Amino acid sequence: MLRFRQFSSTFPGGWPGIGILLMRLVAGLTLVDDGIGGWLGEPPLERVLVFVLAAGAGILLLAGLGTPLAGALAVAIELWSAWAQPGYSLTHILVATLGVGLALVGPGAWSVDSRLFGWKRIDIRNQKG
Repeated sequence: MLRFRQFSSTFPGGWPGIGILLMRLVAGLTLVDDGIGGWLGEPPLERVLVFVLAAGAGILLLAGLGTPLAGALAVAIELWSAWAQPGYSLTHILVATLGVGLALVGPGAWSVDSRLFGWKRIDIRNQKG
């Protein structure tokens, strides 16, 4: 069985964990904003799936759930958006870069993934006496 730890070996806390949390917040909020903002007006049918996937990936990144998969999905969505909208590509490239970083580094200590799959501490008492 493929385990999550094979994708993310550590869940750093402290300052590195705060940095990862900030990356997740910026990428997640941008994706949710793009996904929800795309529904204003009547979007073309081929864009509806992109808006739904963007909002879904953003929510997953905000929660820190399935972060490697959500980061990879964010990369695909943002690169496609940068290609489809050539005049507005800097933000898309920035969020795609954050998605690559999150897919490679993992969710950090303040995430649902950390609570579900993080390292557990087991204290074994001395049984003398």
